[in-house]
Amino acid sequence: MSISLFYIIAFLSIIFSLLVIFSKNPIHSVLYLIVTFFTFTIHYILLNAQFLAIVNFIVYMGAIMVLFLFVLMLLNLNEDSEKSKSILIKVAGIIAGMCLVITLVASLKTLDASEPVILKTANLGLVKNLGKVLFKEFLFPFEVSSLLLFSAMVGAVLLAKKEIKSA
Repeated sequence: MSISLFYIIAFLSIIFSLLVIFSKNPIHSVLYLIVTFFTFTIHYILLNAQFLAIVNFIVYMGAIMVLFLFVLMLLNLNEDSEKSKSILIKVAGIIAGMCLVITLVASLKTLDASEPVILKTANLGLVKNLGKVLFKEFLFPFEVSSLLLFSAMVGAVLLAKKEIKSA
């Protein structure tokens, strides 16, 4: 892994996460969050964790963020529909922000500058190894969870199905 590439991607992650926070338009904020998650996916690839990269890409960027975007677009937020925030909400926001700043300062104080972590086994985060473990050691729990998800899907279809009334 090139250390300069890591720093470039880390810088982009910080920039886009700050744009998420300081963006006035909520739709732009969600779009910046999608780009931030994409930079996290690149970090996972650089760390040789392909499974986490794929899950982050599909689940977070593909499903959850698009769902956030659709909800924001359906809410149709504008300045006319928003009420002014009360002083209690502003004080609570300031207290929460100060708690975050205190936590960040305390974690930076305990941070020791050390060498980057180097994996001793190069095949640690590969999907092939996950498949081997999943289908050998954890085959029974994997199959039970697949039956549980299948029954939940059938139940959702049956609940959503409209009954046809006979005349």
